[in-house]
Amino acid sequence: MGQVHYYFLFACAALGYFNMVSATGFVINRIPMRVTAVNGFSWANCDSESLPGKIQTLTILPDPLMFPGEMTLSTILNTTVALTSPVKVKVTAEKEFMHEWIHIPCLDEVGSCTYDDFCEILDQLIQPGQPCPEPLHTYGLPCHCPFQSGSYYLPVTQIYVPDLPLPATFTSGSYRVSVVLSHGDQEIGCAKITFSLASSFSHWP
Repeated sequence: MGQVHYYFLFACAALGYFNMVSATGFVINRIPMRVTAVNGFSWANCDSESLPGKIQTLTILPDPLMFPGEMTLSTILNTTVALTSPVKVKVTAEKEFMHEWIHIPCLDEVGSCTYDDFCEILDQLIQPGQPCPEPLHTYGLPCHCPFQSGSYYLPVTQIYVPDLPLPATFTSGSYRVSVVLSHGDQEIGCAKITFSLASSFSHWP
């Protein structure tokens, strides 16, 4: 589940510019934005007892995480069942606005979206048969389905986070995100994530 959050957060930033419909229904043109910092990151399992997939530990430092900059990441993920294709991922994203939580719609596959098969997305990001990218390769961690049952441990690892564009839906403010993994009728895991973003206008073309 930590892997899902990691891909989700930085996939949002990597997509760059797109048209956006705000919560009030107005259409906003493509606006170049960039992430400057992520701070106040916290996480929790939605259900610590009944689901087979859980985050045991997840640490992302420093706080705030600056863009660009070095990120220190470590995590232990546990699952008592194998994750085999198709693995559905349902993401629900909300932003705090005037002390209320506003639903962020799914636009260009970013926001409150459902991905029918995360295994297929991984295959598109990393061609099957190719070595897994670092640091997964160094620690023998898989990057394709199936993920066998057991524990997946990523020790403290430093990762460089580049200067990234930001979709207009993810402007400065506080966010909460829930990520639910399921296979068929079986819910495998659920995580709740909160964080704040700082962003600014960019002069990128």
